[in-house]
Amino acid sequence: MKIGGVMFFTTESMQPAPLAKALEDRGFESLWVPEHTHIPSSRKSEYPAGGPLIRPYYDIMDPFLVLNTAATVTTKLKVGTGIALLTQRDPIVTAKMVSSIDQLSNGRFLFGVGNGWNQDEIENHGTIFESRHKLARERIEAMKTIWTQDEPEYHGEFVNFDKMKQWPKPKQKPYPPIIVGGAFPYAARRAIRYGDGWIPRADRLEQDGVGKVIDKFRAMAKEAGRDPASLPISIFRVPDDIEKLRFCQSIGVDRVVFTLPAEKEDKLLPILDRWADLQRQLAKG
Repeated sequence: MKIGGVMFFTTESMQPAPLAKALEDRGFESLWVPEHTHIPSSRKSEYPAGGPLIRPYYDIMDPFLVLNTAATVTTKLKVGTGIALLTQRDPIVTAKMVSSIDQLSNGRFLFGVGNGWNQDEIENHGTIFESRHKLARERIEAMKTIWTQDEPEYHGEFVNFDKMKQWPKPKQKPYPPIIVGGAFPYAARRAIRYGDGWIPRADRLEQDGVGKVIDKFRAMAKEAGRDPASLPISIFRVPDDIEKLRFCQSIGVDRVVFTLPAEKEDKLLPILDRWADLQRQLAKG
């Protein structure tokens, strides 16, 4: 089971280059960065975690720039969006960004995607909140076309372009893994329809919690003609609890990702060392 870290990078936090090196030096698999272009002062949608939004939501840097910086100082560490908000992104521009970072990182990019929960934020980008899921699907389909064809074209309800040319193509073939984030069952269905993995909401790391959800997801994948092995599962916000980590390992979770606070080195390095010790314990069985 792979282990990665996720952090909101701000001007006041540890910066991406030293953190990426610290993760790679300790043998971790990946670094993930969330995305919020902005946070509107109004609020139609409740924060899924409850309570007010933490300050880093407002302060976070652009994920692609952060991840490219991380990639330049590492050789093995994978870099991923955790998650990119497709409802706020032009597909032609994003396709080029994904291809570029995948080339510059020598094929180490992981494209975590989601459709967003903050209605005001989404609507500020001109997206109708109620139709955001179909819009996101079309943008994924359009990007796949751009990545895999010499003269791509796409004609949908929301995305529409005639034949064009765009390079570079991604280093990974046919394109970087598209890992779909969101709750069961709707995001699970999206992952099965157009994804290469799933990031479920995992509030309860027990057999009757996330274990049950994962069983249902795998059964749903089989019913849709997808091999569950082609849809690896990544769980974010895992606690530093060896028994819960062993449980994730036992049910075939492919990757766990721990959360780092938006702090400086003096706060983060001890957390990394704690997780490095947990990683060693898991490796021993």
